[in-house]
Amino acid sequence: MGFRENLKDELKYQDLKVKELAVKAGVPKRTIDHYLTENSYTPSADTAVKIAQALKVSVEYLVTGKDSSFHPEINEKIFPQIKKLNQISDDDFEFFEEVLRRLG
Repeated sequence: MGFRENLKDELKYQDLKVKELAVKAGVPKRTIDHYLTENSYTPSADTAVKIAQALKVSVEYLVTGKDSSFHPEINEKIFPQIKKLNQISDDDFEFFEEVLRRLG
C-alpha cells in the first residue's frame, strides 16, 4: 500500500474528515483531496510531515504502512492495538495497565 491508501485508512481509523485534517495539518483541503485521488502523487516531505504530525503517525507509516520506530520484536499484528491504546482515555489506560499487571 502507498501513501494514498494509508492516508485513507488512517482517516477512517481516526474517524476524521478531510476538512478536519486540513485544519489540523495547516494544509489546504484541496491538496489533501488530491492525495486521496486515484492519480495522486506522494506529497513533498514538508507536507507529508505536517499531515503525519496532525495524524500522530510517522511519515514512514503513511508512505509504507510500517513504522520502524517500534522495536523490531513487536509483531505487526499488534501494531493496530498499540495505535488504539494511544487514543484511549487516561482512566481506560490505567484499567488496561491493571489488567496487564494481573496477567503477569
